[in-house]
Amino acid sequence: MSEVVLHAAGVHLRRGSRPILTGVSLDVARGELVALMGPSGSGKTTILRAVAGLEAFDAGTILVDGVTLAGGGAIPAPTLRQLRRKVGMVFQFHCLFEHLSALSNVCLAPVHAHGIAPPDAERRGRELLAAFGVAHRSDAYPRQLSGGEAQRVAIARALAVDPPLLLMDEPTASLDPERREELGELLQGLLRQQRTLVVSTHDEEFARAFATRVVRLRDGVVET
Repeated sequence: MSEVVLHAAGVHLRRGSRPILTGVSLDVARGELVALMGPSGSGKTTILRAVAGLEAFDAGTILVDGVTLAGGGAIPAPTLRQLRRKVGMVFQFHCLFEHLSALSNVCLAPVHAHGIAPPDAERRGRELLAAFGVAHRSDAYPRQLSGGEAQRVAIARALAVDPPLLLMDEPTASLDPERREELGELLQGLLRQQRTLVVSTHDEEFARAFATRVVRLRDGVVET
């Protein structure tokens, strides 16, 4: 049986009186690329944020590679620190720090959140930028990057501490067909390294071409 990297069980989340997640349960094994699909408002981005520890949830359990998040309260700081080594997230609009170069964006969390020595973080950062074809843009600032370049830098940043799980929110939303194909091939390369990816997307063609499995959400729950 494949090793489960992400296990979510009965996850509920409300914003005010509005239910967003209404019992999401999901298992993702190592080496899978799971496409989360569903209409806008179905909870795709919210479950990613809950898994990444960016949003507390009201009930249920999330386990990420041995780290347990429990619903009903804020995530304890020690658990959050553990989680940061387990999950990387690439946001739809990349969210790079505008005042930092591409390389500095990639090195920021390893140095300041994880205590990695700056020379080691820089070496790892340069390796990642090279692997994703943007080594020549290491000194560029986000405003100087194309959309595709910014996305690759954001992926490098998310992988800077070598997390087993990578989350991506609508990664093809602003890509033309050629760049979408390049992204798919890049993600396939990550799968060959036995990384685990969960990608929220509206892009049926991308999901069919590159996902190992599609999970559909509707009204805050996984469709069966």
